[in-house]
Amino acid sequence: MKKMTVLDRIVLLVTGLFAAYQVVVGVDNLGTLAMTSYTIAFGVLLVACLLLLILGWEILDNSLVVIVSTIIPLSLSLGLIAEYYPEFTNFYLAFTVVGFLTVVITRYIAPGRVAVIVLAVVHGVAGLTIFLLPIMLTFTGETSPGFLLVSLGGALIGIGGLLLSFLKTGSPILSREQILTILPWLLLIMTACYVAGFALA
Repeated sequence: MKKMTVLDRIVLLVTGLFAAYQVVVGVDNLGTLAMTSYTIAFGVLLVACLLLLILGWEILDNSLVVIVSTIIPLSLSLGLIAEYYPEFTNFYLAFTVVGFLTVVITRYIAPGRVAVIVLAVVHGVAGLTIFLLPIMLTFTGETSPGFLLVSLGGALIGIGGLLLSFLKTGSPILSREQILTILPWLLLIMTACYVAGFALA
């Protein structure tokens, strides 16, 4: 397995600091569900960075990685729905809960193709939500153009989630070495986009 370099650790540390900053600062004037969802997303990201720093790339061999990598986009997309489209909150909350439970169940009961399909659908819906909503909100004038950075973050989290997911299923899109090389930078740019996007909204 590729060893974690000093540069990898520095990049992950900076990513964790960005996530911690967002947890502490938060977003102003939010309802309880939106604030909780954002806090969970960035909190899980912070914990993930810390675990990688402490345990190294070996932690990616843990079966919980796929589950944890699903919490971040689901929580973040739920926060966006709750904040900007509250009329759809109950529907999307139900999707989030059912989608997460389905990912967990298929991961342990029906590993293989079924689990991959379920994971791709759940990640796909959450990723598209994070990607498309800021674009819609920007073009309707409800947010500033800076909020488009959240869309970029959504695209990156979708890529990162799928790379990790397919790596765990034994059918990686890229080699393990390539994934571990780009993963720290992907996490850093993604988190920076989210922090900047929310600040500029």
